[in-house]
Amino acid sequence: MTQIATVEKVLRDGRAEISVARQSACAHDCHECAGCGGTVAPVRAVVENPIGAQAGQKVVVESASRQVFGVILLVYMLPLALFLIGYFAAAPLSSEGLRAAVAIAAFFCGVVPAILYDRKVKRSGGMTFTITRAF
Repeated sequence: MTQIATVEKVLRDGRAEISVARQSACAHDCHECAGCGGTVAPVRAVVENPIGAQAGQKVVVESASRQVFGVILLVYMLPLALFLIGYFAAAPLSSEGLRAAVAIAAFFCGVVPAILYDRKVKRSGGMTFTITRAF
């Protein structure tokens, strides 16, 4: 995954603190929609700085795609897959409401690993991002 960021400050250990504009599905065409009703706050992160970027520079920040795809599978695909499995596995049940309840319960069972993984990542220091080049 690649993002464009601004270096806010360089830390003593050779890393840098950056700010990245938060990505969203919104086109920010607010005069047309007025749906979000607010401004987007930047995301701040501490990243590896092997190129020695300085405060104020625009930089390209990358993370391992494998790591990101694993998180996507865990957070989005596992709950969806369990929802569908729960729904179709409950086919013998006579009530459609009961099938839906089983599917919803299975969905939430799929959310639990994502929550546990998030806590593990926070304890271990999070995902690793690296500045690869400056503008």
